[in-house]
Amino acid sequence: MTSKLGVFAFYALILCCACSKEAASPPPLASASALQTTAVGSAINSSWSVNWNNYADGTYASSSAASDFGNITGWVDSRCWISNGNCRIKLLANALSGAGGVIGNVDISDGSAYEVDYDIRFHSQFEWSRGGKLGFGFSIGDGNTGGDPGWDGNGGSARLMWYQTDAGRVFFQPYLYFKDQSGTYGETFGKSYPSSGSLNKGQWYHVHLYVKSNTGSNTDGHVQYVIDNTIVLDRDIRWTTNDSKRLIKGLTFHTFRGGSEDYWEASADGYIYYDNLVVHKISS
Repeated sequence: MTSKLGVFAFYALILCCACSKEAASPPPLASASALQTTAVGSAINSSWSVNWNNYADGTYASSSAASDFGNITGWVDSRCWISNGNCRIKLLANALSGAGGVIGNVDISDGSAYEVDYDIRFHSQFEWSRGGKLGFGFSIGDGNTGGDPGWDGNGGSARLMWYQTDAGRVFFQPYLYFKDQSGTYGETFGKSYPSSGSLNKGQWYHVHLYVKSNTGSNTDGHVQYVIDNTIVLDRDIRWTTNDSKRLIKGLTFHTFRGGSEDYWEASADGYIYYDNLVVHKISS
């Protein structure tokens, strides 16, 4: 772990200068303003950074997203905005999954170890509802999500959630699909940030995620979540058992409510902001 934490510290220095099934496919097209667009860039990147400071406020169009991320699919122009040098994603009222947010998937150079750092905050008037997926993560092999467990050994994913309990506590939690997951939906390992109390609206949080592939049927892969310098999850893991599917192939940029039950919905539109993205391929 010394090397992984060392890399985390290095990238932190750079930056200083649960659930129900989500929809497996986009909802039916309803209107021009709701169209899900596809942004396709020519680049398949491995290490890059984006802070959005060079943009004026306005729509963050698919062409700009492709320029910043490379080969990305799932972009929705009407829900993506540049606000004061931040990337802002809009979550629609009374809508879940792809019908109400953005499920962006970036094709990255295949690798056996990657890390990503980014900052995130909720708008001051954000309605927590039950929770949802957010932030940047990684897909391994087939990139299982959406109630498709990784039990066949062909793929997995590491993403982040926010979640509100019945008692009203709101927190971030890991959300993983992998070979040995215990249930149909993503595994959280009972971990949360903060470990007590709740997240604050309007506050920036720094997220670091490290993912390493396993080999063969061995449990020698790894995953680490660090939020505001607090290690939330740090463990060995078996993502896959099919060696041809072992590599990390995608960067996920998923921001949506859900789950699929109505109680995950919110009564008003909500906004989540991102800044200071750094993606780093550690090994091929």
